[in-house]
Amino acid sequence: MERDPRVAVSVIDPDDPYNVVALRGTVTEITTEGGDAHIDALAKKYLGVDSYPMRTEGEVRIKVRVRTDHIAMQG
Repeated sequence: MERDPRVAVSVIDPDDPYNVVALRGTVTEITTEGGDAHIDALAKKYLGVDSYPMRTEGEVRIKVRVRTDHIAMQG
């Protein structure tokens, strides 16, 4: 992403593979700042726990900010 900031992300509904959202964009920021707090907030929201349970010693979390250039939806 540092060499080529163009990215694409596709999200497919596990219950309906025809329900898809895809986006293309450009990375505007890559940082380690706030990465641990962000994964803990996601764990609280989606897992109902205060701290991300699959954290391993020595791992470094990054946050990537993307400017969305195009969004496509199906389903």
